[in-house]
Amino acid sequence: SVYANIQKFIQFQLTVNVAALVINVIAAVSSGDVPLNAVELLWVNLIMDTLGALALATEPPTDNLMKRQPVGRREPLVTNIMWRNLFVQAIYQIAILLIFNFSGKKILRLQNESPDNAEKMKNTFIFNTFVFCQIFNEFNARKPEERNVFKGVTKNHLFMGIVCVTTVFQILIVEFLGKFFKIVRLNWSLWLVSVAIGVVSWPLAYLGKFIPVPVRPLQAYFKPCWKSSRRDEEEGRQG
Repeated sequence: SVYANIQKFIQFQLTVNVAALVINVIAAVSSGDVPLNAVELLWVNLIMDTLGALALATEPPTDNLMKRQPVGRREPLVTNIMWRNLFVQAIYQIAILLIFNFSGKKILRLQNESPDNAEKMKNTFIFNTFVFCQIFNEFNARKPEERNVFKGVTKNHLFMGIVCVTTVFQILIVEFLGKFFKIVRLNWSLWLVSVAIGVVSWPLAYLGKFIPVPVRPLQAYFKPCWKSSRRDEEEGRQG
């Protein structure tokens, strides 16, 4: 059970890291500006490292654990199923948020706003949407191999409490702590769009689990290349 909970947290953590890194790098290289600033990323890291760990590490054992095969000590901690789930969610988040980063003013109809305020509203919307994607994806991380991610969720009161606390703090940050986070308030329609984009991660996770994964671990495909390069180095030293 502890091993399975560690895997759940790692899948959740890697998804957040990959999405945030790719979004900021592509935005910085293309436009010289990043949609997620340092203070926002600190809040995201708090969700991921502290609250996310508490929520996922306290998942109670289930009967399905007794049906799993024993895990060898050389087995990779990140399985192919976890990689599949990670890439499905990360690609979705990266694609949708980069679209809003480059065309958000037009999509969100912010042309009537001043250029400075429109830019702040767009970046606030991206930050808010990114956080809600993680909140909803936290439910997906509970069941990496099962399609029904809501099974037994109400029995884990700590998990539900952390999700509620995270949501309340996010609302307080956007509505009342704008100066500290360098963001602006959003109207109700932008809030609804942010939440709707986050909710899409649920059906996306369900459909993604129909994608077959190879039995051979992903890391095994890179071992022959690593071994051959190491052998060439040793031969070069001997020569």
